[in-house]
Order: sequence, then C-alpha cells, then structure tokens
Amino acid sequence: MRVLFVCTGNICRSPTAERLAAAFAAEGGFELTASSAGTQGLTGHAMDPTAAMVLSHLGGDPDGFVARRLTPAIATEADLVLTMTAAHRDAVLALAPRQMRRTFTLLEAYGLTAASGAQSVGALADARAVHRVDTLDIGDPYRREESEYERAGELIAEALPTVLRLSTE
Repeated sequence: MRVLFVCTGNICRSPTAERLAAAFAAEGGFELTASSAGTQGLTGHAMDPTAAMVLSHLGGDPDGFVARRLTPAIATEADLVLTMTAAHRDAVLALAPRQMRRTFTLLEAYGLTAASGAQSVGALADARAVHRVDTLDIGDPYRREESEYERAGELIAEALPTVLRLSTE
C-alpha cells in the first residue's frame, strides 16, 4: 500500500507520520510505501529539529528527510491519503477530487476503523456514512513548546498501527 501523509509545511507532523509508518511496517513485517507532502511544503527543508527529536524518541529515523509541496500527481499516486487536519483533507480533495474515498484525516481514519471494524480503505470510506468521528485534527506544533511536538507525535503514534492494517481493497 502507498500511504501519503499531508500537513502544512511538511517539516513536523507529516514527516513524523511518514517515518513512523515506515518503522512500524519494518517492525511488523508488512509492505508499505510511506511518503509525505505539505499543502505549503517548505521544499528542500529538513525536519524541524524538535519534531526530529520527538520522532527519534518514538522509534523513527529523521535522517535524510527532505520536505516537498503537495501536487495533484503526488495526491493521485496514493492508495490512502492521511492528513493532519480537516483543512488539509479539503486541500487534498481540491487538488485531487477523485481521491475522496481514499482521503481522511489520520484521526478520522483511526476513529472510523475503531468504530466500524473496517479492514480496507473502501470499507473505511463506507463507514463515513454510518459513524461520526468528533476529533479530526492534530494541532500544528511548529514554533511552539516541546510538549506540543510530543502531543502531536503521541497522537500520530497511537493512531498509525490501527490504520496501517487496512488493505487497499
């Protein structure tokens, strides 16, 4: 499965999710291609240093990460698009409207999977008609207290294992 994570600058939340997803896949022995982009991506930048530190503490590797800006082609290539906020989800869908059944906020996908027992991306999309998820957004920690980076990292790390078990069917 090809999973795309999206945030604003692509230097904090989405690279944390990308690199944690890769670590979880390697640890769990399943195939996954994780990537990320930002709606206002700071193309060419490394991860924010505090985000990189939090990622390392969570078991991910920030080395070699380079930010990029979201494009329609990047959004269209993914089997599953997981955004950090509802506004990011809307931005993805503005660029790639055909990705509607494959685009969720990370916390929305996590909540829908837990509520419905969905085992595939298609079942997750169908669950939207039946289940409601109240918390959709993972706040932006950029230039805030270290505890905000830790909170964002913890939310990502908690949601990923459940969501990454979905199949592409």
